[in-house]
Amino acid sequence: MFRTKLHFWTLELLLLSLLFYVGTKISFLFEPIVIFTSTLFFPILISGFLFFLFNPTVDFLVKRRMPRGLAILLLYVFFLGLISLLVGLVGPSLSRQVTDLVNNLPDYFNQVRKFIEDSAESKWFLWTVEQDYVPLQEVGDSLQKYLTNLPSNITNSLSSVFSVVTNITLVVVTVPFILFYMLKDGDKLPSSIMKFVPVRYRKPALTVLKETGETLATYIQGQMLVCMFVGIGTFIGYLIIGLPYAFLFGLIGAVTNIIPYVGPFIGAAPAVIVALIHSPTEALLVILVVTIIQQLDGNVISPLVIGKKLNTHPLTIIILLLVAGNLAGIIGMILAVPTYSVVKTIVLNIVKFIRIRKEEKLEEDILE
Repeated sequence: MFRTKLHFWTLELLLLSLLFYVGTKISFLFEPIVIFTSTLFFPILISGFLFFLFNPTVDFLVKRRMPRGLAILLLYVFFLGLISLLVGLVGPSLSRQVTDLVNNLPDYFNQVRKFIEDSAESKWFLWTVEQDYVPLQEVGDSLQKYLTNLPSNITNSLSSVFSVVTNITLVVVTVPFILFYMLKDGDKLPSSIMKFVPVRYRKPALTVLKETGETLATYIQGQMLVCMFVGIGTFIGYLIIGLPYAFLFGLIGAVTNIIPYVGPFIGAAPAVIVALIHSPTEALLVILVVTIIQQLDGNVISPLVIGKKLNTHPLTIIILLLVAGNLAGIIGMILAVPTYSVVKTIVLNIVKFIRIRKEEKLEEDILE
């Protein structure tokens, strides 16, 4: 039908362009699907995270001849009890530190303002102003514009806070139910998927599902242990150097450590700023503590906990973080590495299967 491949691919590109153009004109038809997907995204994401975290414990109890439903309920009771215990032990200290930090923010702002005023009278500042790199008039106009838009920004922030609270409530209510059924019927998922796969491809498909599950479980369980180590180590280090709000900053360091490479810098920034207000020496000590903890994590803890199963080149991770952060912000940076690892696992298994099929076909041709 087509005389050359050029004709064929030209027609294909034209059809794809037409399809894309028509899709942009009827995008309103897909809005309900987008809303539905975005509503379920975070509950399913968090439930999947907890599934890979808790499923080994449920499987362990099931192997001890405990009914799966009872094992899940027992896990829920233990987990709720642990959360209640942690809130009772840690909650008052954390609340006190947060309240104290908020109350001291005006003093910190005044100290920062005094530092800026003192710097404005220094020779290097006057020399920088004379260079006219950034006109002061432009800075003043930007500041005036910001103050003019401040009321509307505050209103938008309040509506955003309300939206966040609503989403958190939705997640808290729905995640326990989604997670329960994931834990209860998750082991049946591979056999259900295999019904839609041709018989000759079921074995490699099961291998892909198994290795994908192992990859996600390794990453999630390993990251939890690593974040716990970073949080506890940072907290102890901050206590040793006498940094205020050590527990709060240690908790921030543990949470932000989920983001590879960039997370430790984000987590250390508040501690460095507060320490710098007290003294430059204390800020250097904070940087030293964070550096020691990160070196222990990168050279000892992570290799022991996660191993080389997610062996990914640092440059690849940096590129993934840049792209994912630009596309989806913090959530994208958190999901970039595990998503890449899963895709990499699937692609490698597909390539392996194709190679095996070619070798089998070659052997069949030789025998014939």
